[in-house]
Amino acid sequence: MNADDGQILYAKNENDKRPMASTTKIMTALITLETAAVDNKIVTITDNMVRVEGSSMGLKPGNKLSLKSLAEGMLVVSGNDAANSAAIAISGSLDAFASLMNQRAQQLNMTDTHFVTPSGLDNADHYTTAKDLAKLAKAAMQNPDFAAIASKKSVSVEYVNPVQTIRFTNHNKLLTLYDGCIGVKTGFTKKSGRCLVSSAERNGIYLVAVTLDAPDDWNDHQKMLNYGFSQLSRYPVDDSSFISQIPVVGGTSNQVSVQGGLGRDLIVNAEELQNIKRTVELPAFFYAPVQEGQTLGIVRYTLNGETLATTEITASATVSTAVVRKNLFQIFLDWIKDLFI
Repeated sequence: MNADDGQILYAKNENDKRPMASTTKIMTALITLETAAVDNKIVTITDNMVRVEGSSMGLKPGNKLSLKSLAEGMLVVSGNDAANSAAIAISGSLDAFASLMNQRAQQLNMTDTHFVTPSGLDNADHYTTAKDLAKLAKAAMQNPDFAAIASKKSVSVEYVNPVQTIRFTNHNKLLTLYDGCIGVKTGFTKKSGRCLVSSAERNGIYLVAVTLDAPDDWNDHQKMLNYGFSQLSRYPVDDSSFISQIPVVGGTSNQVSVQGGLGRDLIVNAEELQNIKRTVELPAFFYAPVQEGQTLGIVRYTLNGETLATTEITASATVSTAVVRKNLFQIFLDWIKDLFI
């Protein structure tokens, strides 16, 4: 998937509903970090929170650490204990948190997904699709805190009680194997098989790749990402060098200087690059007054008639309205006109 606009570049069985193991924690961590951005509260770990099988960050009852630290634990070492702890701390129970996960899935248009657990342990009603998981990863990687954690090869998690810092190594080997990899999450159970969600960036192009039940996922993702990068190109949207003079009517100057602006680069299919059209849209003249910085026109970028981007053309100076001085004859004519009004 092109993570810039959600365009699918390659897909196979992308709508098949499958178990997704610990890639579930992408949603759990995203909600945790969104909550922490408002209130990064300190969570006291209870026995109920850590009573879960599978991968763990080694939490014990009585430990205290922040929601953000729990997100680090679930993303980097896939801690089921971290996922459960955050879920209970945020919603009060695992079931209530699962409802929150499903609400968020609806917001992201994940129409073929249903969450039951925050950790991703197997459940008949816990499933997603490769396409839905790509939508989730795209949204998650737009969260700065999530992206920062998912891209780290290791992370030092700070505990409040006991006061300590523990360093964990990220399970995502693709961060080392693939140039430009910046995330996202691994997953595995006997039922789901090997699951992997990855993201990579090169030259301002961002991709997301997903496989569910793929035995050779490390190699599969490298091939998929290479293919994705071969399909996309950057098109610069930079009109800052555009300068022109436009006539002004009724002003203290008979013209005004205008300058183009800078826009966000477009990410488009490589074969469509030459079909992008750039059009400057400016009136033939302006009436005074004109204010410095006023938008006077645009530069439009289109592909097959569809607008992809625009930049503003603005005035580089102020042109005031000219003061008209009348002679005696003009004043006499105005007086005569007033008599007949």
